[in-house]
Amino acid sequence: MARWGIPFAAPVRKVPITRIRYVRSQRWRPFLGLPNRCVIPATSFCEWAGMRSHKTPKWFALGEGRPLFAFAGVWTRCRGAHRFKEGDRQVFGVLTTEANAAVASIHGKAMPVILTAPAEVDRWLEAEIGEALSLQRPLPNGGLQIVATGEEEDRPFV
Repeated sequence: MARWGIPFAAPVRKVPITRIRYVRSQRWRPFLGLPNRCVIPATSFCEWAGMRSHKTPKWFALGEGRPLFAFAGVWTRCRGAHRFKEGDRQVFGVLTTEANAAVASIHGKAMPVILTAPAEVDRWLEAEIGEALSLQRPLPNGGLQIVATGEEEDRPFV
């Protein structure tokens, strides 16, 4: 079991970081090695549309049936306080990249790095850093669609 968000010591940032984009930063280099790479299985993800007081969740998936895919991620151990809990735990974040057209219409800055084929998962988990980071690219336009708007309840995994 791992917790969402990688903490950094204050005063850099008070809340854990969930999205990792600037992989050239010295801050992220230690996390990009083979031992710290992971994949996060998903069938959809949410971006928030609208103004601060009237945000609406928009759910993106590879298709209406929400087929399984994976986010490229990194994980590490965290000791001490993390999101109001003490102790030793594993934490993770998702690698992001520039947004494709579908996501940019809602969140213009970035989108998660999505791995759709077993070979991509293998490359992220096993390849040297340069080859693995070649996966830090948006899905082609048309690869994602909005499958729901508004709050979603967890669906049973079939």
